[in-house]
Amino acid sequence: MDFDFDEPIDRSGTWSARWERYAPRDVIPLWVADTDFRAPPAVLKAFSERVRHGVFGYTEVPQALRSAIVERMHDLYGWRIEPGWIVFLPGVVPGLHLAARHLVPADGHVLVPTPIYHHFKRAVQLAPRDHSDVPLLLSSGRWVFDEDRLAQAVRPDSKLLFLCNPQNPGGTIFTRAELERLASLAERHDLRICSDEIHADILLEPGRPHVPIASLSPEVSRRTVTLMSPNKSFNFPGAGCAFAIVEDAAMRRAISSDLHATVHDASVFGYLAALAAYRDGAQWLNAQLEYLRANRELVEQAVAGMSGLAMAHVEATYLAWIDAGALRVPDPQALFLEHGVALSPGAQFGAPEFVRLNFGTQRSRLAEALQRMASALEARA
Repeated sequence: MDFDFDEPIDRSGTWSARWERYAPRDVIPLWVADTDFRAPPAVLKAFSERVRHGVFGYTEVPQALRSAIVERMHDLYGWRIEPGWIVFLPGVVPGLHLAARHLVPADGHVLVPTPIYHHFKRAVQLAPRDHSDVPLLLSSGRWVFDEDRLAQAVRPDSKLLFLCNPQNPGGTIFTRAELERLASLAERHDLRICSDEIHADILLEPGRPHVPIASLSPEVSRRTVTLMSPNKSFNFPGAGCAFAIVEDAAMRRAISSDLHATVHDASVFGYLAALAAYRDGAQWLNAQLEYLRANRELVEQAVAGMSGLAMAHVEATYLAWIDAGALRVPDPQALFLEHGVALSPGAQFGAPEFVRLNFGTQRSRLAEALQRMASALEARA
């Protein structure tokens, strides 16, 4: 089956967060991380069938979805999990907040790598919990942990290590060896791990597999909360379905403590979409990945030709983390916005000299955005 990711889709008037922010200005929005592609046909079919049914009442978690997740973890990663380890959530973001509030005592301390998706920081700030930012470093074109600085940042009251794998915004797929060293540090210092793995399916580098850190060993699994979701990979974040895989019963109770209190269930459409995507979305996902690889190459080539900009190779995600520090402007995001391209400001991730570009869009639109960015730089010359 062929899938047309080049097809222009008008998202105006659909309440899209990404597109409504700058409407009706002539701005190409490449900021918040959803794509401009229609969800897989299997997902649309599942939605259509339920709409024809016409009843959308309170919904139990489908046992078939639990089974599909168990099977998926085994088939993709050789990771054997039990259905009862799965805690369903409306999204990964609530999982980050639950981890900060319920896996760390009020007087505990959290290790937060940076740059990182801003909800990690918000989770510890709103909990509130004391935390240390641990800068990643750019090594051989990859954003990786500075393992010496990480070890130095551990304190006697440290209780939790946050991990984002694949890394957002850096695009790194951490290797098994890198994860083994992180897990060893966690074991030495008795740290729990909360790993956001929402981009696990969006792998752009052939031969570079995703490894869930909890899959390394039973010992690592018992100290880890793994957050996953098909929302990003199959582009239905508005439907909302995510899950935590938590082997340890006490940690599982902690992560579940706010369910039906301050955290609501996933929606019936989230369950439908997740099950349809995992059962019948593989062909669509593979086609999307091929399209995104070509978009990545377009972005990397264009940025390489823009004076004052640089970026690491994107191994995973559809997000480009662009270093604009050489421009020496106080707000590079504002510079590009003035020329009709909306990017995510690096300050949101802890690095104000950067911008993040979402290349999950039609290639013609992406090419136009990159040309506008080049024009913005030429106007400064």
